[in-house]
Amino acid sequence: MTTLDLQGGEVAICMGNGHTSGRSEREAILGAEWESHRPAVFGVAYRLLGSVADAEDVTQDVWLRAAGTDLRGIDDLRAWLVTVAARRSYDILKSARFRRETYVGPWLPEPLLTGPDASEPVLVDESVGSAMLLIMEELSPPERVAFVLHDVFGLEFGRIAEVLDVSVPSARQLASRARRRVANAKQSSPQASQAERERVLAAFRAAYEAGDLAGLVRLLHPDALYVTDGGGKAAAMRKPVYGGERVAEVLVRVGRQWRPDRIDLVEVGGELALAFYRKGRVYSVDTLQIADGLISAYRRVINPDKLSHL
Repeated sequence: MTTLDLQGGEVAICMGNGHTSGRSEREAILGAEWESHRPAVFGVAYRLLGSVADAEDVTQDVWLRAAGTDLRGIDDLRAWLVTVAARRSYDILKSARFRRETYVGPWLPEPLLTGPDASEPVLVDESVGSAMLLIMEELSPPERVAFVLHDVFGLEFGRIAEVLDVSVPSARQLASRARRRVANAKQSSPQASQAERERVLAAFRAAYEAGDLAGLVRLLHPDALYVTDGGGKAAAMRKPVYGGERVAEVLVRVGRQWRPDRIDLVEVGGELALAFYRKGRVYSVDTLQIADGLISAYRRVINPDKLSHL
């Protein structure tokens, strides 16, 4: 046995020959391999769980599993690591369904900073966006696992079947069913271009800071949705608000109560979002769904547990 330092902690690594040695070339290669695959390990866990904290825990679990395993017989290390992460995430996902049934108020995915604000490399595509995560939240746990592993990470159905403990045809059917449901949901809520998103968010921030009710109404779709996630840890509306005028009124009222120090444009899940600061700390992260130049959904996370990593 020998050890490899990771973020200040020592982890035993099985070298396969039972001898103790210094930091060998094999250890260096393993360390480099882990760093190159870590974004995929974290990425599959976050896509399945919608929680940065849970994804970080899964990533650490996978590291410990890999560090204690003789990896010489593994041909595709990335696929093996992703499979281990998916199996652990699947166990958590099944129990998370119960936790979310007892969650106080609406549940929203935990904001994941990407781009220049990210604390670590993240594999970014539309599947880490808040709207897509909410679509996947409507899938059953097996459907979500099959869809993420096959359509996002390209794993073969044999591996997916092992994770889900089903036959290969069943795994294929789960992914197909999930793909249809995701496609139908995406068709009903098309994604705005980056330029359009920048324009709308800049206009929204200016109107919000000015307390311009009429300006906010012009930016909101008549059937706009407003959702806040406080998790019982912060003052938040327990039910969604519908209608552009009502949403604008709520936003103006809350803005007067909060009096944020500043509002920053940040990248969350690969898309521009808004971060509200009070007393120098992030108080909320807001993601906006935009269609035809108007805000169709406004989702605000103020649960401090979901913002502690920012």
